[in-house]
Amino acid sequence: MKHQDLEQLRSRLPRHPNIMGKSRYLNAAVLIPLIEVNREYSFLFQKRAAHIRQGGEVSFPGGEFEPENDQSCREAALREAEEELGISRDRIHILGRLDKFISARGVTVDSFVATLDLGSLDDLHPDRNEVERLFMLPVSFFEHHPACTYELELEIKPWSKSEGSKEIEHLPVDALGLPARYKKPWPGLAHRVLVYQTPEEVVWGLTAELVNEVITLLHEGTRAPT
Repeated sequence: MKHQDLEQLRSRLPRHPNIMGKSRYLNAAVLIPLIEVNREYSFLFQKRAAHIRQGGEVSFPGGEFEPENDQSCREAALREAEEELGISRDRIHILGRLDKFISARGVTVDSFVATLDLGSLDDLHPDRNEVERLFMLPVSFFEHHPACTYELELEIKPWSKSEGSKEIEHLPVDALGLPARYKKPWPGLAHRVLVYQTPEEVVWGLTAELVNEVITLLHEGTRAPT
């Protein structure tokens, strides 16, 4: 590498580091809606329709970033909220965003906290093909009822088995001259799963992580995060 190559490299280094290889992940955008009721803010949740992916689970509005439709993850979050909740964009006011989240399954999540201008849930017209029901829970509920924490064990496998139980090699360890230990599964990092038991539904997984992050920010400096 010559001096001019070094200067070219310098000019191309990211000024605002993001995620290396982000295009290899599934990139999702989520809106975290807050609604004021009787001078207190509540989270707005949706229970996903039974027949769609992760059916029957609780989530915030959101979905996959679509480069052909979305100029940014912020736009994707707004689009998904409009479609799923049946609300016009001018009634959504984004306050800011949380740090980017990367799931153990290789999904990056950009999430945006927003308030909604609503008189009641009757102002919403959710897409029944995607949303079974909507419900609200006060933010204070989660402040006073911390999540239960579970640790899952992850494993990285250099092979898998087909339906006929034939072993499929994904990493040719011998051919590449790698140490023999990589022919066997090796452990990944422990994966934390948060679960909130609520009067409405179980809130867990990614949605619980986002709720926990909001609560942590509210109490930053006063207590340790979950």
